[in-house]
Amino acid sequence: MSDTATAQDEQPTGPRSADEQLRERRTAAYRRADRVLARVGVRAPLRERLARLQEAAPEVYDLDEPSDVYGNGIVEALERRVAALLGTEAAAFFPTGTMAQQVALRCWAARTGNPTVALHALAHPEVHERNALREVAGLRTVRVTGEPRLPTARELRDFEEPFGALMLELPLRDAGFVLPSWEELSELVEAARERDAVVHFDGARLWESTVHFGRSLSEIADLADSVYVSFYKSLDGFGGAALAGPKPLIEEAKTWRHRYGGMVFQQFPTALAALVGLERELPRLPDYVHHARVVAAALREGFAEAGVPWSRVHPEEPHTHQFQVWLPYDPDVLMETAVRQAEETGTYLFAGFWEPKGPGLSMTEVTVAEAGLEWTSQDVRAAVADFTTRLPASPR
Repeated sequence: MSDTATAQDEQPTGPRSADEQLRERRTAAYRRADRVLARVGVRAPLRERLARLQEAAPEVYDLDEPSDVYGNGIVEALERRVAALLGTEAAAFFPTGTMAQQVALRCWAARTGNPTVALHALAHPEVHERNALREVAGLRTVRVTGEPRLPTARELRDFEEPFGALMLELPLRDAGFVLPSWEELSELVEAARERDAVVHFDGARLWESTVHFGRSLSEIADLADSVYVSFYKSLDGFGGAALAGPKPLIEEAKTWRHRYGGMVFQQFPTALAALVGLERELPRLPDYVHHARVVAAALREGFAEAGVPWSRVHPEEPHTHQFQVWLPYDPDVLMETAVRQAEETGTYLFAGFWEPKGPGLSMTEVTVAEAGLEWTSQDVRAAVADFTTRLPASPR
């Protein structure tokens, strides 16, 4: 045994912090729970994820084919599948959506001659990407609105300065996974065209938007000049994204993909998982969306019956299979209550994180997937009643 190994073995590990203990409890409670609204792959053990992929992979690809090398083989098959689903001329696989959208928008900027991108103040690049569009892609962003909804056609027509591209996140996650109506979206795209701007859809969760719009994926994508989709947010894949659009744009995007470091040597596990998601999860998403509306209504009724002084389910009728729940308690109180309910009853009603939204006010995101289809309205109301009995008598 080396001196280094001996020293490491003898070092005291020290007490775990309260946050570390809670994380361990959350993980254990989630895995042991008899009932949750969604079983997401990212929270499953590696052994289980690999076993699922091995079981499902033969359904979606010939495993006797050679492995991919720098984007050929199974990666090209995935690109063709996405282009066919979205009705575009071509598609390119990217390791991340952040990279895909930077590439798309810088390609459009070169074509329009205007590096300004109009978007929502809550759009993913503005909130979650550390100003990557500006710092890495050399683009400039302007915010059309900060309201918890998509921009309107009037706001776009009245916007004070020119822009080369309009980027629309569909659905807008940080506003509550919200979508405009089909008529509103069509008018918004028309307003952008009137200003000689191209339209790019941030469609990380576009897959589940068909129910709200009452349109197919190809009809939705046809409104835009380019579309990005994710393979893990709704399809439960390992990661990865695709950029879809006209062939000249996609060919240029592949060049920039290489420059950005996205020409990965082998990506077959991610590509396989994406194909499995398209085969298995995509057809189920409409059922998840419809049942999310049942769950949301039952949550509202349950909190009203329990006499919680203020609560909110947003949107009241979810636009997708994900929505927000707001309660008048601090995040640590709600997190502890949710974990304790799961530990003691096997029912994990709110398995996500709670975020502070003001003094004594918190929000969590709720996802309804395959496991949630088993929950009746009565089941949800009963779980809410039990959850609320575990909360402090008076919220802060």
